[in-house]
Amino acid sequence: MSAVVDPSTPEQGASPRVVLTGFGRGIGRATALALSARGTQLLLLGRPSAASERTLAELRACRANLRSYEVELADADSVVRAARSLLADVGPPDVVVHNAAVIERQTVEDTSTEHWDRQLDINLRAPFLLTRELLPSMRRRGHGRHLYVGSIASTVGTARASSYCASKWGLLGFVKSLAEELRDSGQMAMALLPGSVDTEMLNGSAFAPCMSPEEVARTIVYFSLDAPAKHNGSVVEMFGT
Repeated sequence: MSAVVDPSTPEQGASPRVVLTGFGRGIGRATALALSARGTQLLLLGRPSAASERTLAELRACRANLRSYEVELADADSVVRAARSLLADVGPPDVVVHNAAVIERQTVEDTSTEHWDRQLDINLRAPFLLTRELLPSMRRRGHGRHLYVGSIASTVGTARASSYCASKWGLLGFVKSLAEELRDSGQMAMALLPGSVDTEMLNGSAFAPCMSPEEVARTIVYFSLDAPAKHNGSVVEMFGT
């Protein structure tokens, strides 16, 4: 009897190719290190910064298998170029983790059009563009996982965070719609919604941290590599303790 192969996983013996955005600090850094420890081939997308250079140095010290691509997620053309370069270099990824996000805390009346657009461009448009560019090759191959790091702000409103909340609510709608399009394709799309995490993004909020980046990273790794693909369309909330 032939073995049953889960079409949502890479071929046996191959290192999963995992795309990760926003790897420089916080959840992204913790996720990059955790994925590297599992022997994945990391395909890291982010803008040059002191934080990203530190994370790359940590990963190289651990002999991580990685490629990094410079991208300005607020620039649509930059996102498309990075995705196409990645595909030309290594082919379709097995997992894509959309982690990068920004928040600029302002009241509605003080929010400029520039600040509104920047948060929606990075938090919502960039995941759409990256998905659109990578999806056709992943669909042809017949397996893949798309994980979107949202926020508890995907379900509630918060004062002085209207742009951020709007982008995260929008991301959840995008994921739900994508999951419907991926039915019977061997792929899955899902969202993870952490609450207050001990990162710089929590600065200026009224919330105390309830979990560490490493705890969120372990959850991301589980759904990236271990969880059944039947989680397509799922929304997983992490409230902390």
